[in-house]
Amino acid sequence: MRINRRTKTIGWIALSSAFLIAVTLLGCFWREAALITDFSRKNLAPCKEYLFGTDFMGRDMFVRTITGLSLSIRLGILTAAASAVFAGVLGICGAVLGKGADSFVTFLIDLVMGIPHILLLILISYACGKGFFGVVVGITLTHWTSLARLLRGEVLKLKSSQYIQIASRLGMGKLQIAVNHMIPHLLTQLFTGLILLFPHAILHEASITFLGFGLSPEEPAMGVILSESMKYLAMGKWWLALFPGGLLVITVLLFHMLGDNICKLLDPGSAHE
Repeated sequence: MRINRRTKTIGWIALSSAFLIAVTLLGCFWREAALITDFSRKNLAPCKEYLFGTDFMGRDMFVRTITGLSLSIRLGILTAAASAVFAGVLGICGAVLGKGADSFVTFLIDLVMGIPHILLLILISYACGKGFFGVVVGITLTHWTSLARLLRGEVLKLKSSQYIQIASRLGMGKLQIAVNHMIPHLLTQLFTGLILLFPHAILHEASITFLGFGLSPEEPAMGVILSESMKYLAMGKWWLALFPGGLLVITVLLFHMLGDNICKLLDPGSAHE
C-alpha cells in the first residue's frame, strides 16, 4: 500500500505544481488587464465572454480573480519560506545552544501563541505600514511557532540519541553536530512544515487585506476583491464573491491535502491506507 500512497503524493505534487505555475504565470501576464475598467459592461452576470462576470467598474472578474490569486500565491510562498527558515533557526538553536537559549525560545513561542493570532498579525502589519512589506513581516513573525516547537522537540530527541552522544564524546562541537547530523535529519519536517504553512499564509493575507490592514486597495488582491464584493451581495451580485472565494478555498484545500499526503508518506508510524 506504500506504493499507492507514494503514487498519490506524487500525483498531488504534480497537480499542485501545475496549478501554482499556471495561475502565477497567468496572473503576472494579466496584471494590467485586471485593472482595465469599462462601465458599459459593469455588473454583468457570468456568461461565455466573462466566465466570472464583471464587477461594478466593468472589470473582468475571471482575469481579476486569477491575478489576485497569483499575488496571493507569490506572497504565500515568500512568507511560508521565511517562516520556515525562522522556525528552523530558532528551533535548532534553542535546543542546541543550551538551557538558557532553549528557555528563551520556549518563552518566545509561548508568548506569540498566547496572543490572538489575527490580532497580532494586524498589529505587526499596521506597525510596518501595511502594504506588501507589512503583510510579509506580519505573516512571517506569526506563523513560525508551531513548526519551531515541532523542530525543537525533534532536536531534543536527537540530542539523546546514541550517535549524537558518540559524536559529542569524539570531540565534535555543537555547531558541527547540528550541521552534520541534525539539520539533514530535520529537512523532511522543515519541508513538510513549509508546505503546510503555505495555505495558512494565503488565508491570513486575504483576511487582513479584507479587513483593511493588508495590501493596498489598488492591488487586485483576493482580500480586496472579497471586501469589495460584500457591498454588492445584497443587490444580488453573487458572482462577485462566489467565484473568487471558491477559487481561494480550492487553492487552500489543494495545498493542505498535498502537505497531508507528504506527512503520511514521510511518517513511518502512520497508518497504511
